[in-house]
Amino acid sequence: MFNSQHLPVYVVSLQPRNLRQTEALRIMPSTVIRSAAFEELALPLFASLYNHAFWLTRNQSEAEDLVQETFSKALRGFDSFQSGTNFKAWIFRILRNTFLTSRTGIATSRTVFLEDHPETLDTVTGTTPEDTLIRLDNQAALHLALEQLHPSLREVILLCDVEEIKYKDIATILDVPIGTVMSRISRARSTLRQLLQPELGESL
Repeated sequence: MFNSQHLPVYVVSLQPRNLRQTEALRIMPSTVIRSAAFEELALPLFASLYNHAFWLTRNQSEAEDLVQETFSKALRGFDSFQSGTNFKAWIFRILRNTFLTSRTGIATSRTVFLEDHPETLDTVTGTTPEDTLIRLDNQAALHLALEQLHPSLREVILLCDVEEIKYKDIATILDVPIGTVMSRISRARSTLRQLLQPELGESL
């Protein structure tokens, strides 16, 4: 859990549907099951990967296909994974790279995004608007606000504040400088505050 200098994890169900590990096994290539070591590391991340894939693709069947291809590629390249390093960051990068080579990903990447300015970073400590949202348990408002974020901002805040991935690992996943990661997170949090203000009023 984050300390007062970090945004807490969102207490919100972001999965479009409730997928269990048995379903993961059903849609994953049969070759995945061959590697016990891979299965031990990868299966606990299935729900997170599917959730992130859905936010990227905005389509359930495409998200399933994306996760399936991610597992297949990760298994084939598992020998290149260095034991003791961050497997979650490693497989999330495969997921994102796989998405970017898909038809939807190519179309999304054509959207120009004005890059960030580290000098605009948030330095807010103590109670944040997101803390207030957690206390109110207003999942619908948060979900709607996330949907309205620019994909680049939504992706980085989901990786940071939902998946709890460190900045340096997010930079690796997104293949951008860590300053860009920090700036995008700052922009995402600021935008979320603006989007949530009409819903939650003075509590923000």
